[in-house]
Amino acid sequence: MPAQSPILGVYLSATADLDALYGDALRSCAMDVVLRHPAEIDRPEDVRFAICWEPGEGAFAPYPNLGLAMSVAAGVDALLAHDGVPRGAAIARVRDPHQAELMAGYAVHEVLHYERGFSEMAGNAAKARWVPLRMRAPASVQVAVLGHGTMGRAVVRGLRSVGFSVRVACRSEPAEQLPGVRYLSGPGAVARAAEGAQYLVNVLPLTAETENVLDAALFARLAPGARLVQIGRGEHLVEADLEAALDSGQLAAATLDVFREEPLPAAHRFWQDARLRITPHVASDSLPEVVSAQVVETVRALRDGQPMAYAVDRARGY
Repeated sequence: MPAQSPILGVYLSATADLDALYGDALRSCAMDVVLRHPAEIDRPEDVRFAICWEPGEGAFAPYPNLGLAMSVAAGVDALLAHDGVPRGAAIARVRDPHQAELMAGYAVHEVLHYERGFSEMAGNAAKARWVPLRMRAPASVQVAVLGHGTMGRAVVRGLRSVGFSVRVACRSEPAEQLPGVRYLSGPGAVARAAEGAQYLVNVLPLTAETENVLDAALFARLAPGARLVQIGRGEHLVEADLEAALDSGQLAAATLDVFREEPLPAAHRFWQDARLRITPHVASDSLPEVVSAQVVETVRALRDGQPMAYAVDRARGY
């Protein structure tokens, strides 16, 4: 069998060393897919693809023959919004099944943390106070999940596995449905899913339609004293509306893993708000071996003129 011709790519990120994160796995996976830092590129016209995480302004400009920009994560909103990505270039993303499992574990953990009063019990333990807390049947607790892509489906399965009642807002009603889950689609699905829910878990993709979706109007539909678990994108949340809902008691607490500005600035008021649980964008992550395998598969498809399984629909945004 003749050797496959090499294809050259570039790492593009303003915030992360992608070679340090994924380079070893990529080099061990394939010899015909070559990736370099921008400073190591002698002939920019030879670069056919870019592996990306938050590329900076002007990052794509030196590469006139770019045919693919691939995100190492599930989100592609930064690439879709980037003016530098060539119109003719495909946009793709990693679809790591372990990433969905990690996301589901995070969401279930946070709902259980609030529901079972673990913060309160930790406070009691610090004071040597033995105070059992009252419990309620999980089936009596309504959780609304926004989004039913790979991440959303895993979150729904996880919540159902521990007995919670779940409503999910999805783009279209799925062919395969889990018992005990109410699927809502079409106009107003997000609002209907949130109606009277004690927990709201957001895993929506970021699109023009979903930006600022977590606002005062949506919070008002929840049960008084509800909790928010925000693991979608930072641009989904209207921060001032969250604070107002917390101040009024409409929301009792919120877990935030994603933010409009990351890292969250040290001076940001959220750090000092005891009603918030803040984590540094760690609800899930892509495993290096999965990233490398999917990058290689996608890049080879580009080189060979074949369909790219991990490409996204630019019009839909995912």
